[in-house]
Amino acid sequence: MPGRSSIMPVISFSAVDSALSSLKTCHVSINTGIEVTTDVALALTEHEGSAEEVSKMEKLMLDYVSMDRELEQFIHVVEDVTNQIKQERPERLPDMKLLVNKKFNEVQNLNKDEDLLKTDIYRHFKSQLNEMKKQVGAGSQNESTSANEIDEDIAVTQSQRNFICPITQRELQCPVKNKVCGHSYEEEAIIKIIQTKHKQKKKARCPVVGCDNGDMNQSDLSTDSTLRRAIESHRRFQTRRLLDTQTVGNEGEYIRST
Repeated sequence: MPGRSSIMPVISFSAVDSALSSLKTCHVSINTGIEVTTDVALALTEHEGSAEEVSKMEKLMLDYVSMDRELEQFIHVVEDVTNQIKQERPERLPDMKLLVNKKFNEVQNLNKDEDLLKTDIYRHFKSQLNEMKKQVGAGSQNESTSANEIDEDIAVTQSQRNFICPITQRELQCPVKNKVCGHSYEEEAIIKIIQTKHKQKKKARCPVVGCDNGDMNQSDLSTDSTLRRAIESHRRFQTRRLLDTQTVGNEGEYIRST
């Protein structure tokens, strides 16, 4: 029909890609909020702040985790819809905004608040609090085998795994965090990977299994001061526990010798 092409919808995929890049930078702000919240919560715990103050930090962390989840889901929906539209014939292009809103609402309806407690970010946060509590002696009484304590044990185990670099498989010494996907690595190891790939004119993928971040840059990396603090705290705790064990052993040896 005459004039049909003049009313056909036009979608600028380059504009969509630009918008997605801008959205992904929001991770930087969220990660900063996560780091600040963690530092404040650890400081409160270390100086035996009130339980109410620490609880506020835990709720704030859940808010950040929720924002991170929604951002990730929205980005994935836009990417999926964009790929879907690229397969359509020009005369059958759907309304992208309506389609994105529809799919995003469907994804949002499947979200559950309790799932936030199971995320790596929140588990890592809780594990650091638990480690700090052990060091200051908090929570050493009224031990039981309740479900909450089992969850805390799992969280501590998860924390110790987070201390290991996914590249070197050794404990992190100078951890840096990827501001895009949130994963941490040994600084020297990850920079070497990025530089090697870029020299080969290739994109550097995040080495964490299952991560879909396929285009890393050195500018994406920042010092992971929160993780470094947690590792140092864990080392101090382990050293103190070792010294306590040696002291008990020496006392026992002295008793036997007398």
